[in-house]
Parts: sequence; structure tokens; C-alpha cells
Amino acid sequence: MVCSFCDLITRPDDLGIVDVGADTAALLDHAPVFFGHALVVPIVHVEHLLVAPSELAAMIMVRTQEVARAAMLAYHADGILTVTNSIISQSVPHLHIHVIPRRRGDGLRGFLWPRRRYPTDATLADHRNALGLG
Repeated sequence: MVCSFCDLITRPDDLGIVDVGADTAALLDHAPVFFGHALVVPIVHVEHLLVAPSELAAMIMVRTQEVARAAMLAYHADGILTVTNSIISQSVPHLHIHVIPRRRGDGLRGFLWPRRRYPTDATLADHRNALGLG
């Protein structure tokens, strides 16, 4: 199977490529939520965040921060939405972080909804304990 991101990274003259570095690339999303919507991807093929080596995940987040700062300036954004999918809703099976410039009142709604509260403190504690990180 040919990965569209791996293929794109090898074509430095493609208009969708913002930057290709030693470890990561920044690409414009071909169907942006808002103009300037970029993707940060590792150069090496990694399917999703859950299987990425920790060092690579850290490098991707540093590059995501740089792209987010650039997008804030370039698009006079009020904020940035950064998001990644792992497995479900991942249209390209290559790790990528979406960097989406946002403005107050831009109309983006329902992306992470519906949301609800834990009904009881006991339910909250059960879910905290289920993650088992502490």
C-alpha cells in the first residue's frame, strides 16, 4: 500500500508542502476546515500516535508548536485547534497532527461534542482509576 503522505513528502515542489525538515514535514490539508489548516507529519512512516516512539512524538509536538505559532501570525488567528486521530476517523494511516487556525465566532461547532459531566463523584473516580496513570 502506498501512503499518500510518504509519497507527497518526496515531491518537494508540490504546492501543498509548506516545509520538509529532517524529521517532520508541514503540509497544507487538501480539504481545510479553514484556510491555513496544516498537518504536521513525521518523515518516517508511523501509522498513528499510539505506535510512535516517544522521541518521535516529542519531535512532532515541538514542530506542531512551531507551525501553530506561524499560523497564529500568518492568519491573525485568535487561537489554534490541534488534533490527531488514532485509528478511528484517520483518513490517512500516517501519524499527523492537524493545526487549524481559529477565530472567535468562526462557526466551528460540534467537533468534540456532545459533552456531558460525570453523573457522580464515584463515577469520576472509577474512570480516573481505570486509566491507572497515577
